[in-house]
Order: sequence, then structure tokens, then C-alpha cells
Amino acid sequence: MTVTDHHPPPAAEPQISPELFEEIAHLAAREDVHLEYLNGKMETRPVPDGDHDEILMWMMQEFMGHRPDLRLNITGRGLKVDTYRNGRARPDGVLAPREHFRGSPEWAEPDGVLAVVEVTSGDADTHTRDRVEKPAAYAATGIGVYLLVDRDANAVVVHSRPAVGRYLDRSEHPYGEAVEVPGVGIVLDTDTLKRFAR
Repeated sequence: MTVTDHHPPPAAEPQISPELFEEIAHLAAREDVHLEYLNGKMETRPVPDGDHDEILMWMMQEFMGHRPDLRLNITGRGLKVDTYRNGRARPDGVLAPREHFRGSPEWAEPDGVLAVVEVTSGDADTHTRDRVEKPAAYAATGIGVYLLVDRDANAVVVHSRPAVGRYLDRSEHPYGEAVEVPGVGIVLDTDTLKRFAR
């Protein structure tokens, strides 16, 4: 484990309030774009490709196979993130106890979330969004683990031990290595991911 090389971006002057963002995101719900509100600005994400979806389905099966008491929500669960929860993110996957989100609104509090998962999309904003802004937002929120399936590097990157707005530990594992998910008691066999290598 090494100290993370990515530092959170400086706080930006908010473009809009989180409440206005929620209203816009609700009204703009479309099948070809996802909206998020990170670091004080509204961002769009493209709809993922088939490999992206298959990787998430594989990961969901892995988690459920090891821990049937947990669920990896891959339906676009909205979370309040960032310092003081002024951000809004839709992680590709949210690992939590079964029925954890029962009765939750569209943008749920992150309390009780064990880990979040992102799979890189390969668009122009991937580096900033998935490798810089999201780790900072999830760490500031106190989410224990951020797993990034980095399709550009053919690796799974594990961020853990959130403190003062960043993850103190970061380890990178090429596809095929066993990947321990800290604090969850699961070791992922990532050999299947070799099929998705670029």
C-alpha cells in the first residue's frame, strides 16, 4: 500500500446549489447521459458501453458469491458526497448491506456504504473524474473503499483509509491478481478481467 499520488482539487465556487442540481438531474433524466455534481460543478457522463456493464455484472456476482449479506447496487444509486455532502454522484456500483437503501430518496446519504466502484469510460474526462475528483469526493465523505477498474491501465486500483479529504492508501493490481477489498473480507479473483484487456 502506498500513499495516494492524487490530491483533491481545490474547492471551486459552486455553479449551482445541490438542490437546483437535483431538480435539473430529475428533469433531464435521459437514457444517453448521466448528470453528477462534483466539486461545485455539474458534469455529464456518457452512457457506458457493453464491456463496462459486463465488468460491473462480474463484480456484482463476485461480491454476492463471497458475501450474500451484501449487495453491489449497479442501478445508478445517487449518493450525497463531498465535504458537507454538497456533491451528488452516481457511482457505477455501491456496496452496502442488503436492503440498505430501502426507503431512501434518489440521492441517499452515504452512511453505511462499505465501498464504491467505478469503471473508466475512456472519454476525455475519465482522468479528471475517475482518478482525481471522485476519489477526493468519496474520501471526503468517509466512504471506506473506492475501487476503480481502470481499463486504460488494465488494472484494479484500490483506494482505502480515507482521511482529511483523501485516501491514504492506494494500490494498483494488474488484471489477474487477487485483489483484497479492505474492511470487507473479500478477495476478488480478477482473472476474468483479462478478457476485457485493451
